Amino acid sequence: MKIVTDIAIIGAGPCGLFAVFEAGLLKMRCHLIDYLAVPGGQLAEIYPKKPIYDIPGYPEILAKDLVDNLMKQIEPFHPGFTLGERAENIIKLEDSSFEITTNLNTTINAKVIAIAGGLGCFEPRKPEIENIEYYENRGIDYIIKDPIKYQNKRVIIAGGGDSALDWCIYLANLTSDLTLVHRRSEFRAAPESVSKIEQLVAEKKLKLYLSSELEKINGLHKLESITIKTKESEVILETDYLIPLFGLSPKLGPIANWGLNVDKNAIDVNTLDYSTNIDGIYAIGDINSYSGKLKLILCGFHEATLMMQSAYKIVNKGKKPSFKYTTVTGINSI
Repeated sequence: MKIVTDIAIIGAGPCGLFAVFEAGLLKMRCHLIDYLAVPGGQLAEIYPKKPIYDIPGYPEILAKDLVDNLMKQIEPFHPGFTLGERAENIIKLEDSSFEITTNLNTTINAKVIAIAGGLGCFEPRKPEIENIEYYENRGIDYIIKDPIKYQNKRVIIAGGGDSALDWCIYLANLTSDLTLVHRRSEFRAAPESVSKIEQLVAEKKLKLYLSSELEKINGLHKLESITIKTKESEVILETDYLIPLFGLSPKLGPIANWGLNVDKNAIDVNTLDYSTNIDGIYAIGDINSYSGKLKLILCGFHEATLMMQSAYKIVNKGKKPSFKYTTVTGINSI
């Protein structure tokens, strides 16, 4: 698949989403790429129910609600999304545009790249099991991109946090057989989620193994079963899918090899317009570094605003943007 856009935004967290809004005001189209399966970055994946207190105009707003509002705000500009894929390589073409290729071979051609990768590319923490890489995409998934994939299938979820429990609750009526394996005796999740899990177990819609650890993956060409170690013995569980949900670890990832000036996992930028050392590539939000930097969402919003004014000149062959207030122009979809 090849996608053509004005601006490719790597990272669909709050700064990446707001960058779409600022680009849209200037009639520039955007396409976002994120390794996570849903937009929102850390807000959606790590702390959706935590309140945020320093967003202007909101005395208090839940992280998930902020993401929802940002998604609504950018609706008129119809951004494209490539989710669940990681921007892997970039090539600068003869016309100075960029070709970005993801780990699943999606190709995006863009005149400008805005890196809004937050703390970096969030990669799943993997269980330490021998040969686990062999079974990836052969029955082992770390991210649930499309729940329908698991319809009428046998599924084992491993983990004890909010993500593991929320997906168990969601998949309970979709799978043919659902099992949750957790290495501790208690969960690290919201009390209401724990109550729902207990209810699913009582209704025999979920099998639960507490104080149990993943030991071994079995199967010739694909996942066929797993071996877990309980307090009493080893147990073999036949399954079609194993989904370990052990949280995410931020890493700069392939971006570190793109020739950008990087210091301590952050990209050096010019605070005039948050451009990097490569013409046409900008970095905004928590992933950039400069003197006086504050890793706040509202600072990322400011950076996205100035960055798009600069990017306009690249997209429009040197033409300067005409600054106008939205109170005068309103929001015009593109």
